[in-house]
Amino acid sequence: MTPPDAAIAQAAALQPITALARARLGVPDDALIPYGRDKAKIDLGWLRGLAGRPDGRLVLVTGMTPTPAGEGKTTVVIGLGDALNRIGRRAVIALREPSLGPVFGMKGGAAGGGRAQVVPMEDINLHFTGDFAAVAAAHNLLAALVDNHVHHGNALGIDTRRIAWKRVLDMNDRALRRIVVGLGGSANGFAREDGFDIVVASEVMAILCLAESRADLKARLARIVVGRRRDGTAITAADLRAHGAMAVLLKDAIHPNLVRTLEHNPALIHGGPFANIAHGCSSVIATRAALKLGDYAVTEAGFGSDLGAQKFFDIKCRIAGLRPDAAVLVATLRALRHQGGAEGDALQRPDPAAVERGLPNLERHLRNLREHFGVPALVALNRFPGDSEAEVAVVERALRAAGAVLVSSRHWAEGSAGAEDLARAVVALAESGRAALRSSWRDDEPLWEKMRAVARSVYGAADVDAAPAVRAQVEALQRDGFGRLPVCVAKTPYSFASDPSLRGAPTGHVVSVREVRLAAGAGFVVMICGDILTMPGLPRAPAAQRIDIDDGGRVSGMF
Repeated sequence: MTPPDAAIAQAAALQPITALARARLGVPDDALIPYGRDKAKIDLGWLRGLAGRPDGRLVLVTGMTPTPAGEGKTTVVIGLGDALNRIGRRAVIALREPSLGPVFGMKGGAAGGGRAQVVPMEDINLHFTGDFAAVAAAHNLLAALVDNHVHHGNALGIDTRRIAWKRVLDMNDRALRRIVVGLGGSANGFAREDGFDIVVASEVMAILCLAESRADLKARLARIVVGRRRDGTAITAADLRAHGAMAVLLKDAIHPNLVRTLEHNPALIHGGPFANIAHGCSSVIATRAALKLGDYAVTEAGFGSDLGAQKFFDIKCRIAGLRPDAAVLVATLRALRHQGGAEGDALQRPDPAAVERGLPNLERHLRNLREHFGVPALVALNRFPGDSEAEVAVVERALRAAGAVLVSSRHWAEGSAGAEDLARAVVALAESGRAALRSSWRDDEPLWEKMRAVARSVYGAADVDAAPAVRAQVEALQRDGFGRLPVCVAKTPYSFASDPSLRGAPTGHVVSVREVRLAAGAGFVVMICGDILTMPGLPRAPAAQRIDIDDGGRVSGMF
């Protein structure tokens, strides 16, 4: 029996990160910024010196529509990276940093599991190297400068009813979604409605993950639109002279973080936007570093391919000029049962009929990757002890009929040895030369047509709709010169629709856009659909109630 995840991670014997960096990546000690013995940042200046080195092959790991517990994309990235190294391909993985929200909320830790983990697990899941704190500080500095400017005479003419820049906190806290600030009289500024988003929803987080250099970071921060004047013209961070100080707060956060897997293979973990409310990918800087440092760079995008992969291709690859060679679509029997209608305890019991009913969901994700985006893809069935061979046979028959490759992977229980077949299949696919990345829209298409294109081609929807006031906002952004930006759709991860109750592969539904937000610095327009929230709440029994530490400093309950 496989021991608990935390026990496996805590038992790992780790060599100093400097030794791993030298031996596995050729990174000298003076190019590392150590954070203790087991983690470090790689200096951005040293990475720029690799520009002339050829890129490795880029593999994206994405997934079918998940259950709330997640289907193990992170463990697949880790297991695949370990297995590629095992078969002689030098691989570097690039992951997102966990947010404290889900760590203490529903999902617990997010550093992998079983024999496929990145370590030091506790550090990665908690404060790590302080990147999230830096993002929060930079974001909240701008919020403070907005209110301070209004308090001291408002020379820019900010309309306090049209301030769009909320505050952020890296914790799920529903009570902070809508608040009133400035109470207590004139010494405390002007009273106005405000609110908090979670840090991963911050435009500063998106900017950190899309910036290619310090100069690009600073320029993007300057373009942030914080609100409007009474005449509707935009007020930016540059107008408030905030972008320089914000960039200073992010001066260390921009360096990518280096850790390792349990099998002592290098892992870059940098940035952490959620794909249901942001673009859901780790940083461009880390991805490019992985491409320069390895024969293979394996990265992930959040939630199902309708969210994470769509944004990876349409936003990250478009902005950064990345060209993926292959995609791995993660599926589990549990998720297939769920899409086939299973609920509660039935999700854990074998049910070939439910699996068969759930297959249209998997098949649509696969079609989107291969046909809509033009990226060669295979399906990795994330296997767990107790999985039913009868259910696996159902999936194999269906994918064989679709001309698709299915590979079972047992990395969770067996580490890299259990993912060798997956690694060999990925190498064959990535080296086939069949990738021809296509986008969901043209740059010159209007914003609303870009939203409609995603809804129809990726979600299978009949159309999109919105209240007249929301449509007017979109039209105003179009007139103001933001029409060439990509759209970033914030919607439920639990369905192709904006209604999470619609399972499988629904068609004919209408995607409802509730709110529109401009992220001019990040370079996209956010379309918030259905009931999606940018500040989650804690569940009835949050993971925080299981997490503890003993007198010797050993943490328990994080998984």
